Amino acid sequence: MRAYFSRRYKFSASHRLHTSAFTEDRNRDVYGKCNNPHGHGHNYVIEVTVGGSVDAETGMVCDMVELDACVRKEVVERFDHTNLNLDPLFKDRVPTTENLCMEMYQLLAAAFQKAEIVRLRVEETSNNSFEYPANAPFAAGR
Repeated sequence: MRAYFSRRYKFSASHRLHTSAFTEDRNRDVYGKCNNPHGHGHNYVIEVTVGGSVDAETGMVCDMVELDACVRKEVVERFDHTNLNLDPLFKDRVPTTENLCMEMYQLLAAAFQKAEIVRLRVEETSNNSFEYPANAPFAAGR
């Protein structure tokens, strides 16, 4: 039987939405106040969902302590209190929360082998959230 387990984590980071492919005016038009030359910050909440068989001995999809350690190492320690524009992942990409969500998903999927990372949801503000992949078993209808 396949089951799913989700866990939430928090970190704070700043970014500026800006690309050298656009003029200054186009950057302001596309990104609005998020194009502030000094950047701006968010208190991100991420929700990691793993899926797999429930272990007959432990009764769990995965060891929560192992998942916590992986997320802490791969995501929280890497991004907490940083400027996302300076991270190598965003050297040639705008650090939108959509791009951040996809990159964090890839980092976790590569690093955590105890269960499948089936979905990563990133809450940027109380009004904005993003998830990847969008075709996760229960992503529709949120």
